[in-house]
Amino acid sequence: MAGSNPVASSTNETKGCVGIRSMAPAGHLGGHGHRRLLDTAPAPAGGDGAGHVVTSSPDAMRIMVGVLVTVVFCTLLYCIYCWRWRKRNAIKRSLFESLWPRSSSDLPLMDLASILAATDNFSKANKLGEGGFGPVYKGVLRGGLEIAVKRLSARSRQGAAEFRNEVELIAKLQHRNLVRLLGWCAERDEKLLIYEYLPNRSLDAILFDRNKSRQLGWSTRHNIILGIARGILYLHEDSLLKIVHRDLKASNVLLDDKMNPKISDFGMAKIFEEESGGINNTGRVVGTYGYMAPEFALEGVFSVKSDVFSFGVLLLEILSGQRNGALYLEEHHQSLIRGAWKLWIKDHAADFMDLSLGQLYSRDEAWRCYHVGLLCVQENPDVRPTMSSVLLMLISDHMNLPKPAKPPLYTKLRSIPLPAVPLMITTELKAPSHSINDVTITTIEPR
Repeated sequence: MAGSNPVASSTNETKGCVGIRSMAPAGHLGGHGHRRLLDTAPAPAGGDGAGHVVTSSPDAMRIMVGVLVTVVFCTLLYCIYCWRWRKRNAIKRSLFESLWPRSSSDLPLMDLASILAATDNFSKANKLGEGGFGPVYKGVLRGGLEIAVKRLSARSRQGAAEFRNEVELIAKLQHRNLVRLLGWCAERDEKLLIYEYLPNRSLDAILFDRNKSRQLGWSTRHNIILGIARGILYLHEDSLLKIVHRDLKASNVLLDDKMNPKISDFGMAKIFEEESGGINNTGRVVGTYGYMAPEFALEGVFSVKSDVFSFGVLLLEILSGQRNGALYLEEHHQSLIRGAWKLWIKDHAADFMDLSLGQLYSRDEAWRCYHVGLLCVQENPDVRPTMSSVLLMLISDHMNLPKPAKPPLYTKLRSIPLPAVPLMITTELKAPSHSINDVTITTIEPR
């Protein structure tokens, strides 16, 4: 070490320092030399291969926060939707579970998907007809069973109450002359009733068609009359519930493949209380003009005798082959029951019979049916027979029948032009607190 040159060592160190400094760009010498020396340190683990440190950008942070807020907001909306959906379904479920008390005899609840498949999504080709409740479609279930599906129309005046009423009633009624309800459906705002399919459809489609009415010979008509009478008698006296149908008419009588009648459409039906004597008063008048009993049409009072009146009108229609509606009123200037009465007192009852029958009918049976029909349409409900008496009079050959009284005068609705009178329309009117005749007008005729 003694031979070493201290000056040379110092010079070399100085050159090393100068060399290192010379690596820095010009203008960065002096007081910044120490800082630039630190830049030569190895890059940290998070840096790139060129020795530059990668730092988080403010824009990236904002994007991450935005995505997080969007995810949270969408999740919240989804949770709210699920909650509202479950709540809405719970309300619907509780509503339809309250349609009637659950029991072992309840009708099956059918799913909408199977009904849509059976009716080809309610196609026009499967439409059988349309009534006050809504359209009726034919369907075929997977097992091959043919059904008739009654679909509640959104525009129908008959709503959830009538739907509930029909399900409640028919679920408890079983009779060969009542249409059989197979099930029901309440899903996606759809209210559906599934009935047995009857190939000959309704009585009015055949009875009032000049060509088809020939299919209804006298024995068939007589059988239809007796079947309807038995069905109404069952509702009034033999079923567990005492029921007034309130809308008995030709379009609500269906015919099976053997032309046996089955009463349908119980949307207007009411259960009457025994302690009231079978007489009820309602402020809501529903039914079909031409078939409605006068006390019900004018005052909202209905009883089993209201159905008796409707049955009498229907019986006279079956005998004559003519509808008690606006067309008959326009042509004859009187109602069908008024025309029947005039022919009766003139002893020209044969002129009242349907021309398609010719002379091929039992005169005794026809005259007895004619007589019973006039007894049923008497204006005073107290003198009308009960359905048990009606059936007895129809099947008895030796029973003496009382003389019928004059039926009520049905002409036209006040303030409505005659050609526009829809005597067959289903109506809902509010009955006034006092009796005002808004349905008929009285014409003064000499005796």
